[in-house]
Amino acid sequence: MLVSLAKDCHNPSMRENATQDSIDAVRLDASRQLDPERKSEFGQFMTPAAIAAFMASLFSATTRTIHLLDAGAGVGSLTNAFLTRFQDSTASVEAWEIDPVLKMVLADTLASHARAGLASTIHNSDFIEDAAWNISMGGGVRFTHAILNPPYRKIKSDSKHRYLLRDVGVETVNLYTAFLALAILLMEEGGEIVAIVPRSFCNGTYYRPFREQLLRSCAIEHIHVFEARNKAFSDDDVLQENIVVKLKKAGAQGEVKVSESHDSTFGDYHERALPFGQIVKDGDAERFIHIPVLAYAGDGAHGLFSHSLKELGIEVCTGPVVDFRLREHCRAVPESGTVPLIYAHHFSDGKLVYPKAHKKPNAILLAEETRKWLMPNGFYVLTKRFSSKEERRRVVAFVIDPSELPAPFYGFENHLNVFHIAKHGMDRETARGLALFLNSTVVDSHFRIFSGHTQVNATDLRQMRYPGHEQLLELGRLVTAETHDQAAIDRLIKEVETRWQSTYSKGARLELFFHHQNISTLAPNALSARSPALGHS
Repeated sequence: MLVSLAKDCHNPSMRENATQDSIDAVRLDASRQLDPERKSEFGQFMTPAAIAAFMASLFSATTRTIHLLDAGAGVGSLTNAFLTRFQDSTASVEAWEIDPVLKMVLADTLASHARAGLASTIHNSDFIEDAAWNISMGGGVRFTHAILNPPYRKIKSDSKHRYLLRDVGVETVNLYTAFLALAILLMEEGGEIVAIVPRSFCNGTYYRPFREQLLRSCAIEHIHVFEARNKAFSDDDVLQENIVVKLKKAGAQGEVKVSESHDSTFGDYHERALPFGQIVKDGDAERFIHIPVLAYAGDGAHGLFSHSLKELGIEVCTGPVVDFRLREHCRAVPESGTVPLIYAHHFSDGKLVYPKAHKKPNAILLAEETRKWLMPNGFYVLTKRFSSKEERRRVVAFVIDPSELPAPFYGFENHLNVFHIAKHGMDRETARGLALFLNSTVVDSHFRIFSGHTQVNATDLRQMRYPGHEQLLELGRLVTAETHDQAAIDRLIKEVETRWQSTYSKGARLELFFHHQNISTLAPNALSARSPALGHS
């Protein structure tokens, strides 16, 4: 069910407005005092008051004594919102903030809430070190609530933090997932966590151990998505797509509320409840967390998303050529004995521009040392592994046409993904149809369900589902030299989808007729002759 509503935090009272304005002024002033390089290095992006109020509103009402955790507390925006919401509760707060400038402001924020029944402690120390010690020793407070905006930074594989995390059973690659994993371990059963974090943990192989821990230990109760990826932390010009997630330690997993707003004003807030099976697919070894946004609620039930790449006999890999490892074999311009070395910058407005003046090479020697990194002449579909902030779509696909690039072999650089068939090319219509499909708005929407960052991994592309062979061939036959306009691409996709859905519906009605006539042994042959949509691909 889809619900459009204004939550309490979206229509705050005058007093709450004054409080939000005050804490935001403090936040912005403190942010200006921080060293910009350190701020970026440690992911010190503090939570706007409106988002903090929204996060606090997600906690369940309670009469129990509260033990609140706020790790990476900044100026205290989150704790301020939480204590405003639970101002009549008996509570203790433990906040971690390692930055001396922010710690002083945090102390003032907590002091402003001083009252009977409230105790607070600020730890000016490393949260990972403290939490790992408490967990390994079985000591320290166990919390009933946690409200988090953790720092965002990669953790080196040989760092002290990585070893401390492994000692308590946490395997992860970023500070934000480390903070969230430790918070889970520090919670009482039934405790609630609300965190604003990058969406990147929802997919990708590196984050799988963290997803497994989260899903093993907690129920996901609510996920909120901001449509505009640059709006949640607009004051800090942050482009990383963030989500708000509510977890319950050792909770029974039921439906998940998925909500959405364009930005932190929450003026167009919508939410709906979805079965957990739409969030994490049964049998998915990667444990991807899908977030079906309202703009595209089909989540794979769409008629064009019917086949895996394996069923199609198509594979996808990262471009094999890592140029710095083969530097001595790379050439700035094509010459005798070389073959094309293709980068993403060789494509402009959907067309191949080769060779192209650039700081990167245009060719690579065809030699014994390079042969295993090259692919033979043929039609290939390429996608960029990284989309720029200016590009509307996450997935940007191109076709390598051997008539435009005559050469016995091609080198595909590592920042591309390559669709191929057993390390060889495919037929022209399939390649064109696949590229058209990948460049459609419906694929962009579908991809955003389980991927929150601008990187497009080969693993993500393998997890997607695709049209059948006949659909790809039909799309490929419809492609013309002018089919680069987004509206034209989407129109062709819609036409083919409508036609095939109609064919499928007729086939399904025939199958039902055969079933009722008790001639089901005849139905498969009869149907496959009448409807290619029901035949094997």
